[in-house]
Amino acid sequence: MADRILVTGGTGYIGGELVDQLLAMGKSVHTTVRDKARSEPRLRARWSEAGDRLRVFETDLMDDAGWAEANAGCDAVAHVASPFPLAAPRNKDEIVVPAREGTLRALRFAHQAGVTRFVQTSSAAAIAYGHPGKDHFDHTDWTNLEAGVPPYIESKTVAERAARDWVETHAPEMVFCSVNPVAVFGPVANDDLSTSIAMLKQMCDGSIPALPNMGISVTDIRDVVKTHVMALEAPADLVRGERFPTATKFMWMREMADVLRERAPELSSRVATRRMPDWMVKALAPFVPAMKQVRSELGNVRDVSGRHTEEVFGFRFIEPEQTLEDTLRSLAEQGLIKG
Repeated sequence: MADRILVTGGTGYIGGELVDQLLAMGKSVHTTVRDKARSEPRLRARWSEAGDRLRVFETDLMDDAGWAEANAGCDAVAHVASPFPLAAPRNKDEIVVPAREGTLRALRFAHQAGVTRFVQTSSAAAIAYGHPGKDHFDHTDWTNLEAGVPPYIESKTVAERAARDWVETHAPEMVFCSVNPVAVFGPVANDDLSTSIAMLKQMCDGSIPALPNMGISVTDIRDVVKTHVMALEAPADLVRGERFPTATKFMWMREMADVLRERAPELSSRVATRRMPDWMVKALAPFVPAMKQVRSELGNVRDVSGRHTEEVFGFRFIEPEQTLEDTLRSLAEQGLIKG
């Protein structure tokens, strides 16, 4: 089992929670950040007892500097870092190119350092798009880029495809697998919110005055991290080449709103009850960047199954209703939501 692990993107939601869990297990962790001077003090404050078991390295997905040092002495890599904008970029290459090149750079330097296991944080974005009329997906499905998909969806699909091709060609002995989360919710450690949780906060603080006709599949950060840890620790034959979606069930935004009001009424008085007509979403899309992504999801069902992951690793995911409640209560504990 790996004793020293590189987690790229330690300031992100998944990366930070994974670092937290690995340190709690007694592991030594290297992590990468884009700006060490700005990020390391915050990381040291969060893990004040870690000492030299935590090392922070400055890297960039598009530059070689720092990657060799970050990988030195590591047994395994969890490559979490990837661009994830709240709004769609003007040019898709702003996220597609860094996602692909960053993944290949992480793989190349890991291989050069003798790393034997590499877990890529991919996404359900690489599974569930580009198939009109198809509602249900699992670990065997791949997003169809020929159908035309949003830039973020393309970036995750391209990056995972590129990683698998690279390993097959250049490092067939490496134990490689991917974790493919859907929208990630759950407890938060600070006010640096992921895109998914920022959306839920906006639902609860009144920033979203009406609910569009869209939905998402829900997963819990604790299950995402647990899956990563198992992928890093499990026997090689159990994980080699695998894809591990983390997902419970698909929920419409109106269903999410109902859960929040039912389970935490004292914190959800500002959650919208009105529906946003599709025509309004389409009218706002040219002027409100976030609405461009909502527009493409109106009425779509993308129900991704995490059953394969549960069966391989032998545990059950947290129910989505519990996840949503825990997210809201955690936001309140951080002072980010008021009753």
